[in-house]
Amino acid sequence: MATKPGDRIRPWRPLNQGIANQDCPWGEHDEMTKPNMAIRFTKASACGNDFLIVAGTDIPGDLSDLTRRLCDRHNGVGADGVEWMFPDPQADAMARLINADGSPAEISGNGTRCVAAEICSRGDHPLAPARDIVVRTGAGLKTCRLLSVHGATFEFETGMGDAVVGAQCAIKSGPVSVTGIGISTGNPHFVILADSFSAEWQRDAAIIQKQSAFPEGTNVEFVVVRGPHEIEIRLFERGVGETRSSGTGSCAAAVAAIVAQRVTSPVTVVAPGGAQTVNWNDQVYLRGSATLICKGEFFV
Repeated sequence: MATKPGDRIRPWRPLNQGIANQDCPWGEHDEMTKPNMAIRFTKASACGNDFLIVAGTDIPGDLSDLTRRLCDRHNGVGADGVEWMFPDPQADAMARLINADGSPAEISGNGTRCVAAEICSRGDHPLAPARDIVVRTGAGLKTCRLLSVHGATFEFETGMGDAVVGAQCAIKSGPVSVTGIGISTGNPHFVILADSFSAEWQRDAAIIQKQSAFPEGTNVEFVVVRGPHEIEIRLFERGVGETRSSGTGSCAAAVAAIVAQRVTSPVTVVAPGGAQTVNWNDQVYLRGSATLICKGEFFV
């Protein structure tokens, strides 16, 4: 409704800040609108792989349960997982990753990059090319080197450590009959090199994850080689399901294709959410972007 000079315009205030009865006709019910607690979060995305970044210090309750609530895409904020941040004497932060279903994970390459972007966005960390952000993960210390900044998007190259390459393994279960290779890039992956992506690849990946060969579960990647330095992937992650991208998954897929002598490093890895670059020499290096989407509060 349009206003005219002299009209009284009330300042905006959140519902949980105690609107007085005389200011609001339903003020007598104001206590009902106050949350018991508000959890502040930053939402970030790395090639469509989205995470909530939350300071874990002094958060009461079960972090697994809170993660499930936060990641719910209908009744929560929505994300593939939560990176719970804690102080660390040897790093810029410690990040404890919990998947959307409440299960713990060792590391996410994309999630670690999102944590680094959040740290870089703070005033006490001046933005400068070649700035190193060190994040302690469940797979050890990871260094994210800031390469460029464009608005809220940060480009990093992250040293992911060594890749552990296992033996080929055949999986035959129901409609699934595939051969893949197990690779650890800080967390477990099963990579299948294929000529094309099956229409049933999500179903197949879900079946593969439940096999006894993977007692702790595994991330599954289907890979199609597109050129001497390029692959395309589809991803099905533990505790999440299909994702639009994965940092460790991109690394595992590239390493598998290199080991099979189908590509040579560096490798552009194209996922539904975007492309990243994997370079494998003394260790595995992952280059990609992380974008800060928004900040807010989740009421519990």
